[in-house]
Amino acid sequence: MDNYNNQQNDFNIYSSNETYDNSFVENTFAEQPKQKKKKKFSFFTVFLCALIAAAIGATTGAGAVILTNYFTKDDDKGSTIIVTEDGTQKVVTEIKVDEEVGSVIEAVAQKVTPSVVGIATTASTNSFFGGGSETTGEGSGIIYTADGYIITNYHVIEDAVNSSSAKIEVYLSSDTEKGHSASVVGYNIGYDLAVIKISAKNLVPIELADASKLRVGQYVAAIGSPGGLDFMGSVTYGIISGLNRVIADSSTGADVELIQTDAAINPGNSGGALVNTQGKLVGVNSSKIAATDYEGMGFAIPVDTVKDICDKIISNKDTPNPYIGITISDRYSAEDLKGLGFPVGAVVNSVTKDGPAYEAGIRRGDIITEFNGKAIKNYTELSDVIADTKPGQKVNVKIYRSGRYYTTKIQIGSNNAQ
Repeated sequence: MDNYNNQQNDFNIYSSNETYDNSFVENTFAEQPKQKKKKKFSFFTVFLCALIAAAIGATTGAGAVILTNYFTKDDDKGSTIIVTEDGTQKVVTEIKVDEEVGSVIEAVAQKVTPSVVGIATTASTNSFFGGGSETTGEGSGIIYTADGYIITNYHVIEDAVNSSSAKIEVYLSSDTEKGHSASVVGYNIGYDLAVIKISAKNLVPIELADASKLRVGQYVAAIGSPGGLDFMGSVTYGIISGLNRVIADSSTGADVELIQTDAAINPGNSGGALVNTQGKLVGVNSSKIAATDYEGMGFAIPVDTVKDICDKIISNKDTPNPYIGITISDRYSAEDLKGLGFPVGAVVNSVTKDGPAYEAGIRRGDIITEFNGKAIKNYTELSDVIADTKPGQKVNVKIYRSGRYYTTKIQIGSNNAQ
């Protein structure tokens, strides 16, 4: 599970053209009467005067504060207006640092944490050398509706989708020890989104932000399970570093527009929430770029895209979607295959036992070069062609294996049965 902490200072810059009457200044600094010739005083008189002078000095200090407040005044927008010694006015624009960001993030965490869940998957996979093994994974999810619909990333539940004996469990913040069994409602591989469902009521759904109001520099917080369920409910914060960043999905190769943030997002945060300072969903944490040239850039699927796709998944929950029971390797591009002397296509990474592809004789390591009469160059093309088929339909599939081409027939299955 992949997933995205720098701390920033929020500021507001203000200005004003407000003016003040200088008559008070002129009267205050008017010429004073000349002093009379000094007289000699007794020691007692001098001592008494010293006491009086001390008292006057304290009073004068307080008066100076009042005077300063007259000469230096903050307007209602945060600018400062200073009256100089020669009576002129000067407007100084101040940068006011928001010292309340800590308490804001604390309030956001308290509001949003009940809407973010932990997800654990267990699935059986087939080994390349024969036999089987069990894989487990952990990630995050977001409560979308009070009756149990939960949003997450497709890759968080991918192994469970491609296994006939998979188990998905959801852990709520109110009880991190008890797992709730979940079923797959549907998914969109291209956008790395999925919807799962648990049997529960009165959950706390996330509030959605207005995507049109997102701006670079806004504070955001990422909430999820970095590193797995042991760190469920972790909170990091930063800013929106960029909008409409076009990133190629590492699994499908499809280009998607994402929100960039410097809030720390680590493995296990996938499927978790990126929210604004009102505790409203800005995006779903999805991926991370981390290399020697980067300190770390987090990415999230924008809330408007999430809503559009997930609403369609839920509304079509009873409509069977085509399924053949394979996963495709993301290690080999068309250029890689050509360089290795292989034909271009989609390289099969795993095959679900007893699934449609397995029954058709397709195995790990095969290269699918043609599907239902259409040439295949990469995973994205294969995914699109499969999406155009219907459950129950039989199609021809051409594969390359050990220097030879083979043609087989697959009967399309339904993901609703998984």
